[in-house]
Amino acid sequence: MQTIAGKYEGRPPFWFMRQAGRVLPSYRKLKEKHSLWEMMNSPDIGAEVTLLPVVDLGVDAAILFSDILMVPYAMGMGFEFTDNGPVFSSPLAGIDNPLSKLNPDPSKLGFVYSIIDRVIELKPAEIPLIGFCGAPLTVMCYMIQGLGKKSDFPEAIKFIYENRTVTRKIIDIVTDVSIEYINGQIAHGIDVFQLFDTHAGLVPAELYDELFMPSIRRISRVVREKNTPFIFFPKGLGTGIGNITPDLCDYLSIDWQTPLDMARRIVHRDIGLQGNLDPRLLYAGKEEIAAEMEKYIQFGKSNRNWIFNLGHGFIKDTPYENAKFMSDRIKYGKWD
Repeated sequence: MQTIAGKYEGRPPFWFMRQAGRVLPSYRKLKEKHSLWEMMNSPDIGAEVTLLPVVDLGVDAAILFSDILMVPYAMGMGFEFTDNGPVFSSPLAGIDNPLSKLNPDPSKLGFVYSIIDRVIELKPAEIPLIGFCGAPLTVMCYMIQGLGKKSDFPEAIKFIYENRTVTRKIIDIVTDVSIEYINGQIAHGIDVFQLFDTHAGLVPAELYDELFMPSIRRISRVVREKNTPFIFFPKGLGTGIGNITPDLCDYLSIDWQTPLDMARRIVHRDIGLQGNLDPRLLYAGKEEIAAEMEKYIQFGKSNRNWIFNLGHGFIKDTPYENAKFMSDRIKYGKWD
């Protein structure tokens, strides 16, 4: 929070996308006893998982243990989590009147707020809690296509091009529910909000600006009008990040495809950066990780409005020892 407020404390703060789970042995033990839904529906377990990385990795912030698909869930779209990702029972692409299948009921998300309440009771005072949700394009890709393992979402993109009017209406509905969800998270005490657009790069930057950026701006206004710092992560947007202005976000999360130095050149200086280590680097040996980390330390010496993070989330079979090694390099590196 100090870095976001413009106060440098000797090194960049750090946290990791998908840190609440995946790489942590302590999380895997919980997963042996509970399904993902069980953990997300239990305030005690959800709060425990949210805070595990603070203890196990020493991160500077906790991110809510939840999923980007809570908004479709609140819209009445049934799905289940499988080993291959989330699978929707009735994806919109196969329905004659897709809008008829959307029945928004944001009150269904009360269990998420219960986790937030419990985290705030348990967390150290100096550890901020990051809330989040998925951005409309990313959420719609799952809603339309239905099967998460096809990461390029060809059916969803085809639907967007073939059904521009319906697409705009779905965007509006998703945005309305997202805003209610975000307001609930802020009311229950999150300190920072991040909007994940994991699949922003699936459409051209010009189309993204036309169809989806208006909803991003609506969401941004809601967050920032409540004095909550707003981090935006448009993965794959490429040089389109150069069009993002300080009125949109406080920090821009950079994916691993875009070099940080390039991002710093093309993104407005009033916008802080977050990112962007390639999570696949953590499959390498510690010497290679240390060498890459040295590049980030050099970047951090001249860029103080920067949060260290990954360029996407942890991969589930990432060695915990390497994640901890990276965390320690951040905490104890020579940043002066």
